[in-house]
Amino acid sequence: MINMEYDYIIVGAGSAGCVLANRLTADGTNSVLLLEAGGSDRDLFIRMPTALSYPMNNKRFNWFFDSEPEPALDGRSLHCPRGKVLGGSSSINGMVYVRGHACDFDEWERLGAKNWSYSDCLPYFKRSESWIGGADEYRGGEGPLATCAGNDMKLNPLYQAFIDAGVDAGYPATQDSNAQQQEGFGPMHMTVKNGQRWSAANAYLDPVKKRSNLTLLSKVFVRKLLLEGKRAIGVEYEKRGNPVHVKARKEVLLCAGSIGSPTLLQHSGIGPTEVLTKAGVAPVHELPGVGNNLQDHLEVYFQFHCKQPITLNGELDLISKGLIGARWLLFRNGLGASNHFESCAFIRSRAGLQWPDIQYHFLPAAMRYDGASAVDGHGFQVHVGPNKPKSRGQIKIISNDPRDKPSILFNYLQHEQDREDWRRCVLLTREIINQPAMDIYRGDEIQPGVDIQSEEAIDAWVRDNVESAYHPSCSCKMGADDDPMAVVDSRCKVRGIDGLRVVDSSIMPSITNGNLNAPTIMLAEKAADIIMDNKPLVPASVEPWIDPQWKQRQRPNEPRRVLK
Repeated sequence: MINMEYDYIIVGAGSAGCVLANRLTADGTNSVLLLEAGGSDRDLFIRMPTALSYPMNNKRFNWFFDSEPEPALDGRSLHCPRGKVLGGSSSINGMVYVRGHACDFDEWERLGAKNWSYSDCLPYFKRSESWIGGADEYRGGEGPLATCAGNDMKLNPLYQAFIDAGVDAGYPATQDSNAQQQEGFGPMHMTVKNGQRWSAANAYLDPVKKRSNLTLLSKVFVRKLLLEGKRAIGVEYEKRGNPVHVKARKEVLLCAGSIGSPTLLQHSGIGPTEVLTKAGVAPVHELPGVGNNLQDHLEVYFQFHCKQPITLNGELDLISKGLIGARWLLFRNGLGASNHFESCAFIRSRAGLQWPDIQYHFLPAAMRYDGASAVDGHGFQVHVGPNKPKSRGQIKIISNDPRDKPSILFNYLQHEQDREDWRRCVLLTREIINQPAMDIYRGDEIQPGVDIQSEEAIDAWVRDNVESAYHPSCSCKMGADDDPMAVVDSRCKVRGIDGLRVVDSSIMPSITNGNLNAPTIMLAEKAADIIMDNKPLVPASVEPWIDPQWKQRQRPNEPRRVLK
């Protein structure tokens, strides 16, 4: 055993952990230890945006979790990748930058997360970001996290055609879904700088690695928290098979992610007593919400053949890949500098919803997300799914060995509203792609296929084809004092345990309408001020756009072409 002491110990150098390591060491007064199970992110395939499928499918960078057989998916188990590398999941994700809708954060406050409304959170989104278009009342211009619009849709006309099809279908266009108006069709943004992935490690950790008050240890496995009664005093980690105890003078900060943080709490005796006892862990503190309230996004690939030979399916041969890679290596531009999701949409599935619940990523190719199973010839697809599921899952440790992967059950599609939302999602998507703007490009529908029409057929196809969008969250939710399932309070403190906070996507009370990297980084920025007792940034005074007739209509205008 080696005993060391630091003011703060941060577990996990992912999207949140990198932010905290940067901010907590900025004034030089705090000594900080940052622990990461993975290794270096200095890998060509991590840096090159178009190569995103490689790190996601590499066990060197990915924990490779899987769900339990999902009852409402006919027993299918879905893959749940999580980053095991400096930068965490921001080093293996699709680099999509989506903040979520303003109403998502107002919902957080309604669910008990005091001072986490949109007006409270927007200043921290701005502080985190350096938007290529410069600062305004919604966007940040001087933050560590670089954001851009890839190739600005210039390299393929299908991006704009998809936006035009949305307008044809009666939906609004939006110039910036991360600013005043999320709802509608427009460009999609990404965490890319100078043609390279700009992860949390690039943005927040690399510039401060040499600070004398920051110690970074990688390839170490944290086994459990060290507790004295109801106070966290440090952690036990494993380095090359040897246990090491390290102590925190002030606090331990869990940033291990939506799977790692609840798992680590449970292995430390904090969580539902029944789960702990069954796993052979002595209960220390009953906290029933640990591992519960688990949420995720599902998506399908809605695919069409393309009548013109302009899609990325024509760039998959070795010569084309070599030319793309060579151009990127030499100039950091071209197809290699994009994640290829350069247009997107957020729509409401039905009247009576105040903000969007369906998200589209448009891709000028027809293939799986991992780059496999491309269709013959040319094609395009939209990744689409409802973003505000009602179903809730749970994470449970299965033994007292921290090396054993936990049981993860999302309970996808268990709620009838989720199944109804998917039926509407399929019909609305088909209607959008069949608008006049796509006529010169749209060939036959590959999947679902025109024969998938009835509710029963749609339900069966969805069960067989949905995949996780890789957004697990909410498993240690933030909530009010009178919420028995709240794991942390509004200051990210674990209820009933002194000296311990959780700061990552697990503390979100509800999942946001979009990808999770941007709100996780914002959350950590805000938490850093809370931890250091800094005066919070002045709340924003803005009025996000909401359809004034959202109670009466699903979209502002009538579609140009209505499918019969």
